[in-house]
Amino acid sequence: MDKPKRLFLKSKRSFRKRLPPIQSGDRIDYRNMSLISRFISEQGKILSRRVNRLTLKQQRLITIAIKQARILSSLPFLNNNNEKQFERSGSTTRTTGLRTKNK
Repeated sequence: MDKPKRLFLKSKRSFRKRLPPIQSGDRIDYRNMSLISRFISEQGKILSRRVNRLTLKQQRLITIAIKQARILSSLPFLNNNNEKQFERSGSTTRTTGLRTKNK
């Protein structure tokens, strides 16, 4: 039983080394808004580690810094564009008392 040999050809693509998103001199801190804002989506969500190309330790520090900035209200929980979805449209009246039967 002779199996046909397959030749695996490597692609001739050139891979360029991507620069890490956080340089060695950058300090991951809740006050560094220019750094933190790069790792938040348009909806205000924290981007995943795969998208950010961060190490596990860096992603943890970024997540903690974003949460601290949100708590100290220097960063919103939601993006301002999406706040309109959660506002109530029109005024709604509520009845506070119990209904009584009319005899």
